[in-house]
Amino acid sequence: MSFLDKYGPWALIAGASEGTGRAFAERLAGEGLHCILVARRAAPLQALADELGARHGVECVTASIDLAAEDAVAQLLAAVGEREVGLYISNAGADTTNSQFLDVPFEAWQSQVNRSVVNVTHCCHHFGGLMRERGRGGILLVGSGSCYGGASYMAIYAACKAFDLCFGEGLWAELKPHGVDVLNLILGQTDTPAFRESLARSGRPVPPGLASPADVAERGLARLPFGPVHNWGQEDDVAAIMPSAAERRQRVEFISEVMAGMFAPAEPD
Repeated sequence: MSFLDKYGPWALIAGASEGTGRAFAERLAGEGLHCILVARRAAPLQALADELGARHGVECVTASIDLAAEDAVAQLLAAVGEREVGLYISNAGADTTNSQFLDVPFEAWQSQVNRSVVNVTHCCHHFGGLMRERGRGGILLVGSGSCYGGASYMAIYAACKAFDLCFGEGLWAELKPHGVDVLNLILGQTDTPAFRESLARSGRPVPPGLASPADVAERGLARLPFGPVHNWGQEDDVAAIMPSAAERRQRVEFISEVMAGMFAPAEPD
């Protein structure tokens, strides 16, 4: 079965306006899939849709939706209409708060949970059910290495990504017998506009060795049939040992120090 036959005719990319989402859309359009592009900002989405249509001859539909809104999924399904979505990519969910849990209003965290957990699972339930009926399709959940443990300045973000990881693994086990692929694509630091903006707000330089969005999209789609997890930069045979409580504690302390170095308010002179 070709890529188009397996995952077409339509791909839905949530968080498609820039970074890895845009790279996924460009790659999928090159494979001949029509694209439903979803993000908050209408202008970048329409520019991308026009570009992909002109370059690859595919149809692109745009939907300007705040994916943290309580009615986000209803808006999204209205935009999809009767189109057959064979591939759902959940790419939205960057943490732009960069704060400790108690230092911002609870509503900021509720929005993050809505965007990264509640609405993602709702979409997977809807589109996954249709894919199971058809006996083909794919779901790709773009995650973060923060899913493997919490830390200060990312308590909710890490928790959301941990949920997505466990959810995606369970969904993979349930849908694999029905011909539907599920992959958690676990990323490290990636060169996206959102990441650069976070660094700029805290006055930190861009670190070397960032993954490129184009490489992420290429690798993620190549690994989609081989779920449930692909860790960026690692091969599947890398040994994984359940960490002890002491090792988890050390990891939390280490990552917390790193995050504080990036986002903690500067000490006054």
